[in-house]
Amino acid sequence: MNIDINIIKNRIIKLRKYIDELNHHYYVLNESKVSDFEFDSILNELKDLEKNNPQFNDPYSPTKRVGGSVDKFNSVKHLFPMLSLSNTYSDEDLFNYDKRIRKNTQDKIEYVCELKFDGVSISVIYENGKFKRAITRGDGASGDDVSLNIKTIKSIPMSLKGDFPDKVELRGEIFISKKDFEKLNQARTDKGLVLYSNPRNTASGSIKLLDPKEVNKRPLDCFFYSVSGESLKYNLHYENLLNAKEWGFKISNHTEKHKSIQDVIKYVNKWEKLRISLPYETDGVVVKVNNIQTQNLLGHTSKFPRWATAYKFKTEQVFTKLKEITYQVGRTGAVTPIANLSPVKISGTIVKRASLHNADQIERFDIRKGDFVFVEKGGEIIPKIVGVKKDSRDLFSQPTTFIDSCPECGSKLIRRDGESHHYCINHNFCPPQIKGKFEHFISRGAMNIDGIGPETIDLLFKNNLIKNISDLYSLDKSKLISLEGVADKSIENLSLSLQRSKEKPFSKVLYSLGIRHIGETMSKKLTNYYNNIDDLLNESYDNLVSKKEVGHKIAESIINFAKNEDNINLIEKLKNIGLNFSEEPSEQYVSNKLFDYSFVISGVFDDFSRREMGDFIESHQGKVSSSISKKSSFLLIGVNPGDSKIKKANDFGIKIIKIDQLLNMLK
Repeated sequence: MNIDINIIKNRIIKLRKYIDELNHHYYVLNESKVSDFEFDSILNELKDLEKNNPQFNDPYSPTKRVGGSVDKFNSVKHLFPMLSLSNTYSDEDLFNYDKRIRKNTQDKIEYVCELKFDGVSISVIYENGKFKRAITRGDGASGDDVSLNIKTIKSIPMSLKGDFPDKVELRGEIFISKKDFEKLNQARTDKGLVLYSNPRNTASGSIKLLDPKEVNKRPLDCFFYSVSGESLKYNLHYENLLNAKEWGFKISNHTEKHKSIQDVIKYVNKWEKLRISLPYETDGVVVKVNNIQTQNLLGHTSKFPRWATAYKFKTEQVFTKLKEITYQVGRTGAVTPIANLSPVKISGTIVKRASLHNADQIERFDIRKGDFVFVEKGGEIIPKIVGVKKDSRDLFSQPTTFIDSCPECGSKLIRRDGESHHYCINHNFCPPQIKGKFEHFISRGAMNIDGIGPETIDLLFKNNLIKNISDLYSLDKSKLISLEGVADKSIENLSLSLQRSKEKPFSKVLYSLGIRHIGETMSKKLTNYYNNIDDLLNESYDNLVSKKEVGHKIAESIINFAKNEDNINLIEKLKNIGLNFSEEPSEQYVSNKLFDYSFVISGVFDDFSRREMGDFIESHQGKVSSSISKKSSFLLIGVNPGDSKIKKANDFGIKIIKIDQLLNMLK
């Protein structure tokens, strides 16, 4: 029996529209119109019809939310810069903000108050009502194109409803709710996996995954808080938000409009008390001038818009019992004491552990097992102990004695003069150190290995598939595919990345070894002095410290590394695999014209990232530093440089230059 092709076409169109409507009700309006079973049945019907009738393919179909993977994210310029916000912390700060606004304009002022969601910012562009592109904030001027990942978030529409502009950009905050985050971690607990630290970091990390199928497994959501475009219906921020809600976007119901700063303060005080009851994390309130013409009149500084500010909630402090102190070993062997607490709710999440940093911190507070302690979240993320209620202390409590052997491998701990941490020096056989070395080796700044992360490293280690770095290059695909959570695409990416790593320069390979005190910059410096790894590791202490910027700690670290036979064996294995452990001097730098100069870089550049600009300077033997000091030669600025760096440069009499002046120095 032949079915009229138009009937099939109309059925497909009807199903797509219905599924979009169901998704909007469920993910945006928080209403469930059908059961999960019914929804799956409808979706499967659409999938089957599309599969059997490819002539009706539509990239915006709800079945196309999960697409193929990417090898890397492309950098894209924002249509409008994504500026940071200035911070306020008190009623007085808000009154002063209001005074500055009214001083600079005669316009009637109306404020919009929005909860400041604790997630990751995103810019989403639509053309002719269809999803075009999604870009991360990045450096404010440009960000990564994460469109495939954003398409997996059901609360973000692929097609707009109603009367919308031909081209429009919306800004929003991607987040994971408290409830969904708890479910996510519970699932990881059940599988024996390492828990995610907090919703914000998990959301941010999810957006940067290379496989949208994996992103689709994360319970990501999004609130939109800004609309930009040339043909907007209103010249008012709040009204444009309400209009965007009609197009299908999720807008917070707690956004309010107020005519006075007194009402703004009431709003702030209200939500500072009620934020714990919200289903998602917030760390403040954003206050904006409503009228867009007034916004344009007020303009912005090099870094912040003058028409908006962020009120930061005060850090919440709670009181709980310290049940015991355990110890954690890091990649370098540093041992960190951990306070295990009676579970307590703080800033919307349950806290059970807090870092005690080192032995000095324990001694300073005189922290003991059984103490009642004050806990707060540093930056609303990391729990820390800020005091002890000593009047509640057990009379028979004993001072804490720091452990003298490694909790993981039993090796004797050492603490060198002038250092804050105790260290396990069993670097090649202590499990967390071994895993930490792998994580460092694959990191973006080192060998940048795709298709593998900390979770997979842990899995490979538990299954005895890796013991040292060289084992990565001989992994058996058949064994990898049998591991839970390891997909074909990840294996393919891993294989390609490992091959590409053989092209990495000597400086990257040196950094990837994880020699203590040798970061990215120092690795580049050392490979300028030494053309190969053998010359470096055979160098004497006196000759090492004679080199510019190579201090005694670095020299000692290199010599101690070279004394270890396991390290030498590893290097020989990696040499045989094909990694670059040498480089001709001619390949190290272009010239020595910047040899005597030290640069600090600030702002955004049209054709380079700051990292690339630093590499360019170092290719002419210049030094690049992250902070201004009296020893700095120049502050190199692009668009939107940091105000604090400019002020410090002026205070120290450091010359401020732009890229054309830098290029003139190289002529």
